[in-house]
This record gives sequence, C-alpha cells and structure tokens, in this order.
Amino acid sequence: MRRAVTRGFGVLLLGAAFVCASAARASAACSFAATGVSFGMYDVFSPAPSDSTGTITYQCDPPDKNITISIDGGANGTIVDRHLRNATELLSYNLYLDAARSTVWGDGTSGTATYFIKSPSPNRDTILTIHGRIAAGQDVGVGTYVDTAVVVINF
Repeated sequence: MRRAVTRGFGVLLLGAAFVCASAARASAACSFAATGVSFGMYDVFSPAPSDSTGTITYQCDPPDKNITISIDGGANGTIVDRHLRNATELLSYNLYLDAARSTVWGDGTSGTATYFIKSPSPNRDTILTIHGRIAAGQDVGVGTYVDTAVVVINF
C-alpha cells in the first residue's frame, strides 16, 4: 500500500523591496504596494502544477508617464529558472504576466517580458496580478521554502 505524503513550504515573499526610478520630470509621483505569492502546501505526488497569485498595485500622477515593471531573479539570481530555497534544497518555480503562464515576468532578457503601459490613468489604483507556478513532480523534503524577488518600477 502506498501512503501519500504531502511536503509543504511557506510563503514566497515577493516585492519585499521596491526600486523606483524616474528619468522624466521630478514632479512625477507614484505609489506602489505588493502582496506576495503564497503557494501553500506542495504535494510531491500530484501530477498537476501548483498555481497561485499575488498582486502589484500602483498609482501615478501625472498621467503622461510610461510605466515599466520588472521582477528580478530573486535570491537565486536567474529569472528563467527561479528557485524557492530551504537550506540546500531547491524547488523550481516561476512568475508570469499572464493567467496561461506562458510569458515569464522578468527584466526583458532571456525570453522574459516586463509589464508596460503608456500613460496610465492618473490618480487611480491599477492592480496587476502576478501568476506563480511550481512545476509538478519535484521531489523535495518537508520544510519551508522561500525566495525574495525585487520588483523594479520605472516611471
């Protein structure tokens, strides 16, 4: 008889740090907030990937600024192959711009894309969804797996 064992991990902290840059007028003002992607329990025996979401919320004034938002590779340093870490064990995951999880949210290099909007609506919260996925079939030990990625917002 096979006994199912669920191995779990904690919260992925996303957006723990913000770097904001403005190459245009000094009078530009933007505010930002993020909620992390929390996958909950990961079942090593499940044939389905583990999906979850987080958010980035921004509001800018004046409206004539273009907004670009990128997400770095986290503690692992690589965007295409991000990892949640538990001491020396790694659990591969990634973050996506779309619900189909086909466009990796990164910095625009190595086949990744950034969020871009030209002249967003002024003084209105814009909420973006971060789509996260852990691939199925990864054999990892029980524990808390975390990563911290930096969200870079240019306006």
